[in-house]
Amino acid sequence: MAQERDPFQNKSFQLMQLWTDERWRGLIFQFLLILALCILVAFIISNTIQNLKTAGMASGYDFIFDTASFDINQRLIEYSSTSTYGRAIIVGGLNTIVVAILGIFASTIIGFIAGILRLSRNFLISRLVGIYVEFIRNVPVLLQIIFWWVILLALPKVRDSLSIGDSIFLSNRGIRLPSPIYEEGSFWVLAAFIIAIALSLIIRRWSFKRQEVTGQTLPIWIIAPALIIFLPVIIFFMLGQPIGFETPVRSKFNLRGGFNVTPEFVALWLALSTYTAAFISEIVRAGISSVSAGQKEAARALGLKQNITMRKIILPQALRVIIPPLTSQYLNLTKNSSLAVAIGYQDIVSIGDTVLNQSGRVLEVISIFMLFYLTLSLATSAFMNWYNKKINLIER
Repeated sequence: MAQERDPFQNKSFQLMQLWTDERWRGLIFQFLLILALCILVAFIISNTIQNLKTAGMASGYDFIFDTASFDINQRLIEYSSTSTYGRAIIVGGLNTIVVAILGIFASTIIGFIAGILRLSRNFLISRLVGIYVEFIRNVPVLLQIIFWWVILLALPKVRDSLSIGDSIFLSNRGIRLPSPIYEEGSFWVLAAFIIAIALSLIIRRWSFKRQEVTGQTLPIWIIAPALIIFLPVIIFFMLGQPIGFETPVRSKFNLRGGFNVTPEFVALWLALSTYTAAFISEIVRAGISSVSAGQKEAARALGLKQNITMRKIILPQALRVIIPPLTSQYLNLTKNSSLAVAIGYQDIVSIGDTVLNQSGRVLEVISIFMLFYLTLSLATSAFMNWYNKKINLIER
């Protein structure tokens, strides 16, 4: 059988063979496509810059060092009206990240609970959850954001605010909570908390390996919480209670002390969480239903309780089906947070609009938006892909 000649080794290789060889022809097409895309992008950028110069509009990212001259009422880092546009955008980005993380956390819990209850044999519970899912996911999320915002604005005024234990106050200006005060030695309390979490994960991993070898289990659900709670508490009292709380105090016309969570943040968080949870519940329901009924019957025959069957047998197998669409819902929640501009929550889009109007740098601000959401989405996808591979069952 004649051996196919390699073009790299054939000294009499002719240019015509580049076209007749399938491998080279594919490389040529790919190269031409990439070249055409590069030329198109370069043309668009060059044409845009030229048009901006013709219109007398400035371009470039040097504006981020200019003074912002506007305030931001909810922020995680220090900021004032004398700060730069760049710092203002960072504040908005952090606000977006906070509402996205808290929304993902809340929607996951609500969605998993609703998805499991949707499969309940109790007629009333399954129907009530079904009504919640069908109603929430068929109403536009923007309307839900505005609905929650209007509800929160209908709360009493500050001087008539509702009190919970004389430490939490609810009013039309938001929720006033006690704020932590960190004194000398507080670092070690936080370090003890992190160490306790790390030790819990190590013990959990060791317990799984021990179970595979001996079949014996450890009460991790008791050991881990006890370690996470008691170790920081012991360090806390040993160092003389270095962490305290400033409790809000009601004055005649206002509240003093503590920190305030704005109604815009709460409305956005509630709407995004409940809306995304409705979709997650259907994903969870489909994932659990995909597990063979024989698995449940086998667990029941072994005498396993229903909660252990769900936690140890059903959910680990269902996660293979749940994780990929769950990732899409997390990405949707993150991008839907940009709807905060409708109620005035100062996320990156809302603050970016102010920066855009004051600086006139339209393309630059829009490109910052795109880069921010792209980075956030890629980071979320990378984490979920890693987690999906980590929990993937190995078939033997």
